Formats: sequence, structure tokens, C-alpha cells
Amino acid sequence: MTEIERKFLTQSDAFKTEASRSFRIKQGFLNTDPERTVRVRLKGQQGFITVKGKSSEDGLLRFEWEKEISKTEAESLLLLCERGVIDKMRYEVPYGNHIVEVDEFFGDNVGLVVAEIELNHPTEIFKKPQWLGEEVTGQVKYYNAQLSKEPYNTWKK
Repeated sequence: MTEIERKFLTQSDAFKTEASRSFRIKQGFLNTDPERTVRVRLKGQQGFITVKGKSSEDGLLRFEWEKEISKTEAESLLLLCERGVIDKMRYEVPYGNHIVEVDEFFGDNVGLVVAEIELNHPTEIFKKPQWLGEEVTGQVKYYNAQLSKEPYNTWKK
């Protein structure tokens, strides 16, 4: 139940033509405490509730538990969430032995595109697509829970 993940910005939208599938995601947070985040997600017609623990210092590792819930339950829980519901399109891009999940954000986070790669162990070597840009692993401002509080359009650029 440990998530090992690296995050990157993208350099182009070439990932869109390489994606095997895509779907809209709406998600909110019942709790954004750094020690434990509780997320509610509506992914297409499926609902999920997820608990994430505090990230390791390098941002690579953290506890993650997820359970599927009904669409109706997810919609009801989204109404209870803290302000700042996240709206994004997720693209799943097969690359090497991995699926790169690329999130294109909308609303207050429009213009932000973040790619995530889940690994089997922290030092795993993986092939990077050409469109992968700067690594932002461990930078809290790119966490969805943080984006719900301090959206991308409020950042000084």
C-alpha cells in the first residue's frame, strides 16, 4: 500500500496522440492535512475514496489506500469537500513497462499539465518520453491537495 511516484511537467502535448485512453476526473478533499489526505474522486462513472499518508522527504514514497465507491456516493461526498474541487482530463500513455498518467487541468488550474509515473521501487530506471519535461517530484505545490488550496492561476510566474 505504498505509492512510489515521480512527477514531471510536460514540454508538449504530444502525449495526447500517444494516449491509449483518457477520461475526465473531478476530485475534492475531505481532509488536506499533510499527515493524511482524504480524497474523493469521480473518474468517469466510477467513484473512489483515497487516503494518502505523508510523503517521504524526497517526495517519492507515501502510504496510499483506495476503495471504489458508487458514483452517487462520490457525488454526495464531493459536496462535503473543502473548497477547490479539481477538474482535469487524465491521459494514460503506455511507455516502456509503464503507464504514464498525464493530467491536463481545467478551471483555476488551467494551463498546468503534470505527468506521473508509478514505479516498483524508488531507484527504478525507466525510459522517459521526449515530451517529459522538468521533474517536480516532492514539490508540494504540484500536489492536487495543494492545487485545490492554491491554484495554478494564483502562482507568480
